[in-house]
Amino acid sequence: MNKLLLFILLLFIADKGFGQSNRSLTLWYNFPSGNIWENALPIGNGKLGAMIYGNVEKEIIQLNESTVWSGSPNRNDNLRALDSLQKIRALIFDGKHKQAEQLANSIIISKKSHGQAFQPVGDLYFNFSGHEKYSNYYRDLDIANAITTTRYDVKGTTYYRKALASLDNGVIVIELTANKPGAISFTSSFATVQPNAKITADNLGNISVSGTTVSHEGVPGMVKFKGAAKFKNKGGTLSQQAKEISIKNADTVTIYIAIATNFISYNDLSGDENAKVANLLKNASSKSFQQSYQQHRVKYRNFFNRVKLNLGTSQYEHLPTDVRLRQFAAVNDPQFAALYFQYGRYLLISSSAPGGQPANLQGIFNNKLFPPWDSKYTLNINAEMNYWPAEKTNLAELHLPFLQMVKELAVTGEETAKKMYGARGWMAHHNTDIWRATGAVDGAFWGLWVHGGGWPSQHLWEHYLYSGDKVFLKQAYPILKGAAMFYVDFLVRDPKTRFMVINPDTSPENAPEGRFGSSLDAGTTMSNQIVYDVFTSVINAAKILQKDEQFIDTLKQMRNELPPMQIGQYGQLQEWMDDLDNPHDRHRHVSHLYGLFPSHQISPYHTPELYQAAKKTLIQRGDVSTGWSMGWKVNWWARLLDGNHAYKLIQNQLSPVGVNKDGGGTYNNLFDAHPPFQIDGNFGCTSGIAEMLVQSGSDEILLLPALPDEWKKMGNVSGLRTKGGFEVTDLAWEHGKVVKLHIKSNLGGNLRLRVPNRLSLNGKELIKANGKNSNQFFDADDKVKWLISAKAPVSTIQIPASQLYDVSTQKGKSYTFLIKQ
Repeated sequence: MNKLLLFILLLFIADKGFGQSNRSLTLWYNFPSGNIWENALPIGNGKLGAMIYGNVEKEIIQLNESTVWSGSPNRNDNLRALDSLQKIRALIFDGKHKQAEQLANSIIISKKSHGQAFQPVGDLYFNFSGHEKYSNYYRDLDIANAITTTRYDVKGTTYYRKALASLDNGVIVIELTANKPGAISFTSSFATVQPNAKITADNLGNISVSGTTVSHEGVPGMVKFKGAAKFKNKGGTLSQQAKEISIKNADTVTIYIAIATNFISYNDLSGDENAKVANLLKNASSKSFQQSYQQHRVKYRNFFNRVKLNLGTSQYEHLPTDVRLRQFAAVNDPQFAALYFQYGRYLLISSSAPGGQPANLQGIFNNKLFPPWDSKYTLNINAEMNYWPAEKTNLAELHLPFLQMVKELAVTGEETAKKMYGARGWMAHHNTDIWRATGAVDGAFWGLWVHGGGWPSQHLWEHYLYSGDKVFLKQAYPILKGAAMFYVDFLVRDPKTRFMVINPDTSPENAPEGRFGSSLDAGTTMSNQIVYDVFTSVINAAKILQKDEQFIDTLKQMRNELPPMQIGQYGQLQEWMDDLDNPHDRHRHVSHLYGLFPSHQISPYHTPELYQAAKKTLIQRGDVSTGWSMGWKVNWWARLLDGNHAYKLIQNQLSPVGVNKDGGGTYNNLFDAHPPFQIDGNFGCTSGIAEMLVQSGSDEILLLPALPDEWKKMGNVSGLRTKGGFEVTDLAWEHGKVVKLHIKSNLGGNLRLRVPNRLSLNGKELIKANGKNSNQFFDADDKVKWLISAKAPVSTIQIPASQLYDVSTQKGKSYTFLIKQ
């Protein structure tokens, strides 16, 4: 065999190894991105992110690093708050909400930074002269293996580009090949929107961009960053010209991209970015692309392969992703929904890595110096939504960066609680950034929300409920207790109702009619639900750890004095203490349904009247909204056991941007659109699809609680996790009924199952459940109080028939259930 034929054969073998082996887990297109960022394909390893444009003549690799933020360590508390807090409370109790908001804008909202911005490092350009006319174009993102491919023909030569963000060696690796030797020629250079940066190149095959991030809102930019690309060519020549690298007539070129900063932690910028980059490149460049890929693939698939989902085959699988997106609402394409589910898991793996920063508003992908909302961490929904899939879709390790941020906020938020509100414990408002700022920002209408500690703290509790890790709980307990302690000191008695309420308060970003456009209030429904959850989790954690008996008595007493949820005049769950809801309100935030999801305070089986009221609220609010809002609604409709309505929301979300009037949708690369791009909608919908299949209820595990008609014929899922340390290792269904079920019990204890049909274990009928679930990870004994307004007759509700079983399990054992004939 001559050398040319051998070379082509090796390329073919390599392409088959890297190419698409599973079209069902691939995003693919027959056109380049052009200059449209939302067409580019994302890769990431939790610390580095890159958008691969797939352009032919002028390729763009847009680069991010998770710690490249404007500013530097800072605080943004308004220390005037404490002196006027009582006055603001009095104004709200007196019905002078607008006056209270105006005062709060002066003495509570920050007069310093309103948060710093997540920023890009730069773009790496590849210029391929003579590639203007091309054919047979193809590009894809293989999420089964976390690698992109671009392929096209020019003048009889087929060119290949592959890129990955290595989970093994921490760099981005790109390989350029062709089916003919000596065919690769191009120049490469860096560009950046960073104003305090310089670009250099040398004749050793290195090109770099380095600098210091910008100052913003009075906070000096002090993050030093460096990005470097090392080029290794096989065959041909490499030279340096000005600030670019030139490759001529190479057989293969491999590029290694490393990025680092001086960031050590939110209060430490003593790192050496140059040494970090040099070390990364030294280690990575000693490996071939093939070696890098294989090692990266092993680590990636260790995460990704934990969950498999089959919702049925699709006749549209052969179509490009953008075409499937455009037609999804009009056709039955269950495999596309499964792809979108797994894409959310892929994005979480790409955006969040143990030891790194949590996924921000755009994950780890951003091309703007000042992105929308600074791409910060919005704590009144968006940051939490990013991590809804983590535990249930078997990516618990990727939850750790968010949990670490909560621990750090507990430190910075202690000073905010004390100096702004005279309270013990810790708190944060509705927004934070890499510097863990906890002051109130943006304006009282949005920013005077005091649950940026309470809600995120529940992620610590959730991590324990799934893992049963008592060592972790011991470490987390002071943070949980601190969140509760803030509420103990901040709650005040309502002079009219005599309930203990949050004041000042707001139901995120929404204002009731008749309040002159002010969002401020006392004792909003969402706040009462969050405080209830915080108190309950600390009560339960203290019981497990056998400590703080006196403090727990205080929490129990105060919990009993919280306002109950109420059903208003339109049959809706009231958003505010007063019955002020407008049945025509289409606001994107439906925050008072926090009690339905992610909490379990509202249940069709335990609180049927509240369940009906929550359903009425969702119907009144409508379906189409911003992308993240529709993602949340998928979860709500799943909790309401309405799979068809949940699926309708998936269709709305999986519609091209612009199709939904006054609403969000999805970009060609399947990024969620607020619009603009926010990654939380991707994560929210992934969580929602999981909730349609398996739920961890307040005292039970629900299987197939919300299957839509489109998925009922047949399907199977494996790897979903639940509270109590259970893992559904295999769940198969036909015509909406469970036909095969394997569950592993990692912690032992009682397994309470609610299923749509009768099951048997070892050929015997299962024991019907009765009374309280004895499993300590379920808390159905803590029933939520509620009231029904005299104006609201309670509707009769219909709940799908189901079987409720109790199974005693042993730690580490697996159980196989079969359909009962």
